Amino acid sequence: MFSHIKQLQFEAKPERPDPLYAKKLQELIGGQFGEMSVAMQYLFQGWSVRGNDKYKDLLLDIGTEEIGHIEMLATMVSRLLDDAPVHLQEEAAKDPVIGAVMGGMNPQHAIVAGLGARPSDSVGNPWMGNYIISSGNLLADFRANLNAESQGRLQAVRLYEMTDDRGVKDLLSVLIARDSYHQNQWAAAIAELEEQEGLLVPSTFPREKERLDISYKLYNFSEGEESSTGRWAQGQALDGQGEYEYVSSPVPEGERPNLKPAPSNLHNTLPMDGKLHR
Repeated sequence: MFSHIKQLQFEAKPERPDPLYAKKLQELIGGQFGEMSVAMQYLFQGWSVRGNDKYKDLLLDIGTEEIGHIEMLATMVSRLLDDAPVHLQEEAAKDPVIGAVMGGMNPQHAIVAGLGARPSDSVGNPWMGNYIISSGNLLADFRANLNAESQGRLQAVRLYEMTDDRGVKDLLSVLIARDSYHQNQWAAAIAELEEQEGLLVPSTFPREKERLDISYKLYNFSEGEESSTGRWAQGQALDGQGEYEYVSSPVPEGERPNLKPAPSNLHNTLPMDGKLHR
């Protein structure tokens, strides 16, 4: 059960209208790493948790917080569009400044949403449910969550640098701070699970069923050998179960594949034998 409180958790008031920046801000709403994505990702992960109540509660806490972030951003977009000179688009050709501003506006803000936010990214792509990751394996999911918060904070910081509106910066400073906490939070949860389960996901698959002789090798498959100097190419593996090895010249184990012709009723191209068939 969800209950909506009409007040915003933090304020979302720009100093002045800016329809072009409203378009940019859409990325934090409906982009791949926007608030819609993390809200749905955390909620679906939380709803799927079985028997780990503290992780379920954590996911639902943060997922519900992210819904509030969507509302704050949607409110900011609407206020950036308030009093924007939409009617002056007809005069844009006469005024280069207005033309430049209105030329960058998201027309769907006016045409579709009536000066409101959209569930889409900054170039109008609709938000998609396949952005979210919810696998049922908490260690795998928490690593995805850490990446999402890292990307989200990066984008919020970039948007912070793109405006001098104090009100917009105030809201972004809040989102940046919360993304900072969420990165720390997921890192702490990951460390806790790694202490219990180890580094590899899933921890429940018997290691003897994989090719352990190649489980710790870095193959040199590109020009240059700079990668051989990294921590991942030498010394004990971080999972404590093997030694990293760098393979400078990988040797193929398999033969060249020669596939038999497809059935004639598929009408594939016939195999070439060097002769022209008519």
